[in-house]
Amino acid sequence: MARFPVRLALACLLSAWTAPPALIGQTIPIRTVPVASGDQFLTLPSAALGMGGVSLALDDSLADPWSNPAKGVFISEPALMSAPTFYGISEHRGAGRTFPVAAFFRGEAWFGGAALALQQIENDDGEAFWIRPQWDGPANRLSDASARNLYVQGFVGWEVGPGPWSVGVELSAASLDAVDGVDLLYVNAEDIEQSGSTSDVRLGLFRNGDRERLSFVFLYDRVSMIHDVTYVDIRWDTISWEPGIERRVEENLDQTRTWGAHFAYDRELEAPGWRLGTSATLNRKSHPKIPNYEIQNIPRDPGTTWAYEVGVGVSRSRGPTRFGLDVLLQPIWSDTWQEADTLVTAGSGDVLRPGDKTIENEFFFTNVVLRAGIAHDLRRFGLRAGLEVRSYDYQLEQQNHLESSFREQDEAWMEWSPTLGATARFSDVELRYSGRLTTGTGRPGVVWTDQAVAARAEMADFIVAPQAPLTLQEATVVTHQVAVRVPIR
Repeated sequence: MARFPVRLALACLLSAWTAPPALIGQTIPIRTVPVASGDQFLTLPSAALGMGGVSLALDDSLADPWSNPAKGVFISEPALMSAPTFYGISEHRGAGRTFPVAAFFRGEAWFGGAALALQQIENDDGEAFWIRPQWDGPANRLSDASARNLYVQGFVGWEVGPGPWSVGVELSAASLDAVDGVDLLYVNAEDIEQSGSTSDVRLGLFRNGDRERLSFVFLYDRVSMIHDVTYVDIRWDTISWEPGIERRVEENLDQTRTWGAHFAYDRELEAPGWRLGTSATLNRKSHPKIPNYEIQNIPRDPGTTWAYEVGVGVSRSRGPTRFGLDVLLQPIWSDTWQEADTLVTAGSGDVLRPGDKTIENEFFFTNVVLRAGIAHDLRRFGLRAGLEVRSYDYQLEQQNHLESSFREQDEAWMEWSPTLGATARFSDVELRYSGRLTTGTGRPGVVWTDQAVAARAEMADFIVAPQAPLTLQEATVVTHQVAVRVPIR
């Protein structure tokens, strides 16, 4: 097995930072570690959340206009919305609170929406071995306990003449002081300062036919983050043989660029109440700069990813009851590499010049996602339940040109997310609760060091080429969302 730590690729992709479950299919998350992470990027309400996120053959009145701005054609009246969201990770491994406000607007032929969200991210309670307990030392800095993120989003669209087509454009931006889980990727750091931004542009097209509907989304996303990581080095004085402490700061850049296209089609079937939905998604991701995380300790070199998703779903609506089922397959190919900075002689005697690849990693993923949900709505009250299961499976092939070595590694795990929901409707307000519990994740490490690593799971990409078979300290993530919708009349 190669002695060099291997490549960590695909740093944080946040192209769906405001995405409810209906938007997840437009950006394909990539994971090589079973990380317990929270719902940091769940900043807007979704009617499908309590039903396990079922979306291919069922409408989502709250999330659809945000997933495809052209679907704002279904906005019937102006409305104000808010969806406070809270999540926590067991064993005090982090938490988050989000307070969003949003609004829908409607004109004769145009429609639009805008949203703003404030968020507080609480850091992991774990401490490095050299830090004294809080009661036996100076008070912790406020920035060490929590961080603030700000999200803004807006879309506008038009009906194209009297026909069934509509078009919409959506712009998103975020100012981020923290991405959940990044602090755990630098497990030996004394302090981590995160800063950066994301931006996202989407074009949506939608055709609403009598029995069938077509949806297209094209997107471009940019992520630019900076991690200023402070380390404490213990050095021994060669004369007195007494230990001394030196602090050093490393700057890590995290940059990802994503082009994506998403197509969805659904239609009514001959059987009453039944509907069939299909979808296809393509993401092409480039990674100009990748952080130098501790688990791999390799200079920040580029990588590329081609990610695909195909899905099929069915639903049945009969009276006050609705049922939906989604099946999605995600084949993904990712290549990452390390480049030589200077002339270096490989173990075989070959001379590698600056820019030559010294280590190459090839990942192949065959992920599967299953979702099922049921809803029963009466005139004023409704109940929802659902289940989402994600199966991750990948193969890693690593070629080390410095040592003329080759190794393979296979990893697989499953994550289970049962959900519950309830609604209450009154003459001038709609209340909605959604809850989700995720198991099968935790704090992963590798066999011989058990060095912990973590990352944002649902909407971000962290591809860790592990140094050895993975280990897992299990944890659970619990999420609560309370949504309020008030029509403007």
